[in-house]
Parts: sequence; structure tokens; C-alpha cells
Amino acid sequence: MTTFKQLALSDIENIVLMMRDFYAIDNYPMDIEVSKTLFTEFINDENLGRAWLIYEEKEIIGYVILTFIFSFEYKGKIAFLDELYLSEKTRGKGIGKKAMDFIQAQAKDLKLKVIYLEIENHNENAQNLYLKSNFIVHNRKLMKYSTD
Repeated sequence: MTTFKQLALSDIENIVLMMRDFYAIDNYPMDIEVSKTLFTEFINDENLGRAWLIYEEKEIIGYVILTFIFSFEYKGKIAFLDELYLSEKTRGKGIGKKAMDFIQAQAKDLKLKVIYLEIENHNENAQNLYLKSNFIVHNRKLMKYSTD
């Protein structure tokens, strides 16, 4: 049975280790201590978003993070599906679908107008999951500006 538990301060060690594994897939840089600090800030301020650990029976198998944004265009609070990670051994077993169902239910409970996400071009399995979950390819181009 798949369950979702809202992230607590006591869960930071577990989620950071999974995040390290997730980032390694695409060789993203990660500073574990910075991530721990960011999670502390995130958990302590509900205006930033929500995060949940994903369990199968009593084993942690992944996590999901929604970050919040206020949008005048969409007339209220929207979210960015910042991360959805499932451990390698649990992929392809329908848990991603359960996670998407959970996220969409949370979107209604949190009164979110829209959820955006970004995805690596090579990750066809995730793209298929999102398309099957009624996400659409947006007609706008994602751009970024970094102050670092």
C-alpha cells in the first residue's frame, strides 16, 4: 500500500539522501549541507510549499515536492512540481500514477490553480506519466536568470 507523509524536520536526513541519488541521474551538483538548510527553511514556512515522503508499506521509496508561486495570470496560488523521485527498484510498478493522483488531490485541497513542471528531454517514462496524468506540453519556453 502506497502512502504519503508530509515532510517533517526529522525526515531531512532521509530526503537529502534520496535527493542525492536523484541528482546523480543527470549529474546535477548538490551540496548536502545546503540542501539540509533549505529543507529546514522550507518545512518551517508553509507559504513556500509542501513536501511528502512516499512509502510502500513501511519503507520510504521516494518523495515529492510542490513549491508555491502567486500568479495574477492564473488568479491565485499556483505550484511548481519541483521534484518527484521514486527509488529505482520501485519504478514501473504504478507508484508514479499513485503519486500523480495524490498530487492532483493535494492541488484541489490547497486550492492551486495550475501545476507546472519541467522535465529532462531524455526522460520518456516521466513524460509519459505526466501526459497520462493530464499534464500538457505548454506552448511557452522556460527561461531562467541566475544571480549566482
